[in-house]
Order: sequence, then C-alpha cells, then structure tokens
Amino acid sequence: MNKPAGLPVHAGRAGGPSVEDFFPQWRLGRDGPWLAHRLDQDTAGCLVIALKKSALLAAQACFADGRAQKTYWAVVRGVPKALEGAVDLPLAKVTQGRSWKMAPDGAGQPALTLWRVMGQGAGMSWIEFSPKTGRTHQIRAHAAALGHPIMGDAVYGGGAGMLHLLARRIVLPLEPELTAQAPVPAHMAAAMRACGHAAL
Repeated sequence: MNKPAGLPVHAGRAGGPSVEDFFPQWRLGRDGPWLAHRLDQDTAGCLVIALKKSALLAAQACFADGRAQKTYWAVVRGVPKALEGAVDLPLAKVTQGRSWKMAPDGAGQPALTLWRVMGQGAGMSWIEFSPKTGRTHQIRAHAAALGHPIMGDAVYGGGAGMLHLLARRIVLPLEPELTAQAPVPAHMAAAMRACGHAAL
C-alpha cells in the first residue's frame, strides 16, 4: 500500500486510525493480512503487506537477508559538499525521559546507507537514500549525521512540520518479482519542485 504520512502501522495506546484497521477488508481467509516490514508513522510511501502466510515468509526472508532493494526520497536542510556518498555509522537507541532517538554509537548495530543528491534549491537538497541495513530511524539518523537533517524531523534537527521522507520504491526478488513505487505526497511537492523535480 501507499501509506500516508502520519498514519501508524500499529494501533496505538491513544487510539486513532492505523494501517491494521484496514486488515479485515483485505483478509482472504481466516488469518492475515500481515505486515512484512514497518515504516515510521511520519514516513509516507511503499509498505509491503502479505495476504498469504507463504507470501509473508518469502517477503520477510528478503528483508532479513538483505535482498530487498529499498529506495527513499527525502528533502533535507542545506546542501551537501559532495554529490553522493555512504554513511557507515552504527546506531543505538538513546532514551531521555519519555522520548528516545537513535544515535551514533560504535557499540550499536551496524548501519549502512548510500546516498546521492538528485536536486538542490532554496537552501534544500533532494536526496535519494538506499539503506543497506534496516535499523530503526536509520535514514533520519544518518541524514542528521551528514549535517543535513530531513525537513520536518524535529527529533533529529530538521525543524517543525511534516516529515519530508518518502519510501519511494521497493523491489523484492520473489517469483514473480515484486516492484512498487509511490508518488510524491502533497506535503513534499513544493519542496521537491524547489529542488528541481520537474514533474510536480
């Protein structure tokens, strides 16, 4: 599905809608559907949901062994000095009171993200991120580590507003291959145009 920004995948303690609310409509048998992976509540875009248990196990295996190809688009603050690169920076969860975030930590879990600049303008950059590991908040934390936090990411220094992060494309090497691509959400359109996205 193309998950809207702001919609959590799981029902929360405070109530409100979630992706799981739609599961009864999509159910094919007595069980399922199942989430094959997760997206942050504030991240928009491609979310894989399995309707059969066999499909769930196959998709989960792709994610577990690194065969899933994930592409994210983000609008970040500032302009990187290079046009592409890699962030190879282990991450660990840091808790402060009731809040938490992921922070660079040599003793944390390995995390690798490839990135390249797609466009620039108005003091912002449109960057394509390709995570090679699947850590919580990986792209958000690695963008901040580059010195260019994602717009709207108050946790990592990107300021207020909606998070400008899109799970743009996902490819799972199944039989047949699963490929999905999400459109740019409305809240990112103006910033993407400012960075040179000609189709918006």
